[in-house]
Amino acid sequence: MVEDLVVAVAAAGSAGLVYLASAARVVKQYERGVLFRLGRVTGDVRPPGLNLIIPFVDRLQKVNMQIVTLPIPAQEGITRDNVTVRVDAVVYFRVVDATSALVKVEDYKFAVSQMAQTSLRSIIGKSDLDDLLSNREKLNQGLELMIDSPAVGWGVQVDRVEIKDVSLPDTMKRSMARQAEADRERRARIINADAEFQASKKLAEAAQQMADTPAALQLRLLQTVMAVSAEKNSTLVLPIPVELLHFLERGAQPSLPEKDREPAAHTDGGPHPG
Repeated sequence: MVEDLVVAVAAAGSAGLVYLASAARVVKQYERGVLFRLGRVTGDVRPPGLNLIIPFVDRLQKVNMQIVTLPIPAQEGITRDNVTVRVDAVVYFRVVDATSALVKVEDYKFAVSQMAQTSLRSIIGKSDLDDLLSNREKLNQGLELMIDSPAVGWGVQVDRVEIKDVSLPDTMKRSMARQAEADRERRARIINADAEFQASKKLAEAAQQMADTPAALQLRLLQTVMAVSAEKNSTLVLPIPVELLHFLERGAQPSLPEKDREPAAHTDGGPHPG
């Protein structure tokens, strides 16, 4: 009798353990559980921890609530200014309503991926090449809005969309390189011309100053001679003022007596004095 009681208790304990093992479900911290009882959603979303269900009647499906990083395959399109480009991006989204993510859409990840690809092609067709290259922040916001609008009904929230890379044809790259080179050359010429203009103004002021003070020109000449003479392999050609030559020429001629000097000729063509 005692042995039968022990066997019955053991059998009941074993059955209880089997039932508990089949009824126990563990939901992780980053997950939420949606309970389906005979195919219908029952009760609220199950929180993290140990949850018990009715075996063979209930089915607990877990949904990951973490942020999902979904790369968008490169999409090829023609911009508004008729340039063929390939653009790839990445979408960051997370599930905010576990029940809607399971019930309202078959596969929310696949749905978000297809919506992102369609939206990216639409953005390419509505944008210019310059916007894709330099104004990505605005395009990211527009792309995020286009993806997030239908995703709200799926229990999914799009946190951020980023355009990663814009691939251009080789011919367009060469054209852009030539354009950038021409623009830099134009700016260099403008800067050089402005420098010449400023230098000419300063030189004009210096010339005016030297014209008012002739000795300054001689000092400047001596400074130039000193600067050139510092180079040992240079040939120095020193200009001599004509006035200095006339002065030396007059100093070399002997002075004549007053009576031997010829009177100067009149310039008016009259007779000479007797």
